[in-house]
Amino acid sequence: QVQLLESGPGLVKPSQTLSLTCTVSGGSITSSDYAWSWIRQPPGKGLDWMGVIYNDGSTYYSPSLKSRTSISRDTSKNQFSLQLNSVTPEDTAVYYCAGGVNWVYDSWGQGTQVTVSS
Repeated sequence: QVQLLESGPGLVKPSQTLSLTCTVSGGSITSSDYAWSWIRQPPGKGLDWMGVIYNDGSTYYSPSLKSRTSISRDTSKNQFSLQLNSVTPEDTAVYYCAGGVNWVYDSWGQGTQVTVSS
């Protein structure tokens, strides 16, 4: 059973970079057909898909966040990471990492609260 765990700062100042890491256990991030994503949920709003990194290391981002978002991976640690630049209070959300096949995410982390505030 694949398990995911998000880690990173819970508080980020405006204009700074938000950095989160997702540690995957019970499966490899290089597994065929699997894709790994970051998804967030702002307070009182629905889920907001941010981007994906595929098993071959290629990435695809939400058009609305593409200019500020980067997803990378460390295969030696079985981790993938999110960087979101130039954050504003509107980036305050619970951030989730998730994994799945063909856009069906069957493995989720517990989520981590990130607040953007000075």
